[in-house]
Amino acid sequence: MALTLYTYWRSSASYRVRIALNLKGVSAQHVAVNIAPAVSEQRGEAYRKINPAMRVPALSIDGVTLIQSMAMLEWIEEAYPAPAVLPVDPLQRAACRAFAQTITSDIHPIQNMTVLNALRANHGANDEGVRDWIHGVMVRGFDALEALAQARPDTQFMFGETPTFAEICLVPQMFNARRFEVSLEPYRRLCEIDEAARSLPAFQDAAPENQPDASVA
Repeated sequence: MALTLYTYWRSSASYRVRIALNLKGVSAQHVAVNIAPAVSEQRGEAYRKINPAMRVPALSIDGVTLIQSMAMLEWIEEAYPAPAVLPVDPLQRAACRAFAQTITSDIHPIQNMTVLNALRANHGANDEGVRDWIHGVMVRGFDALEALAQARPDTQFMFGETPTFAEICLVPQMFNARRFEVSLEPYRRLCEIDEAARSLPAFQDAAPENQPDASVA
């Protein structure tokens, strides 16, 4: 099976998919797409033919292209079921997805570059206003995630002793928080889980700073 991942080093959605592939031991050709505002390669005609949504990542599987990182994670889990990155119990699987989707639906989409650019261009936000927006979004989200984490058993990871969708989505969002200087001091359990996950080679190899295009703006 031939896999091609269209990715950008600092994209947290791409980061998720890199982690998932690494955890499964699945190789994919990586094609860097420079989404930096000064370049916006994702808006070019060549990439638009690959992903009409003009976002990264995109995952081509034997010529069939998936968009949306969570759809990719679901496909990866189904196509390569071992090691599992979802709990076995159906209720816990749903809880794991809910934790992940709190990040991918409630936090990430409203603090990404599209929204931040719109705040500047359409609503007159300056750098301080954009910073306040980012911090507000992340703090509300992390407050909820920390409460969910604190309510669970004290295992190494959120749903047991091995990483799941929860860590696959949490670690990139924690990277974003550090990038934008959001204080993580109130989030003891999230920091513990993040640290445990980032100690694993699968997460280290997927980290933004370890990508071939990491020097790109």
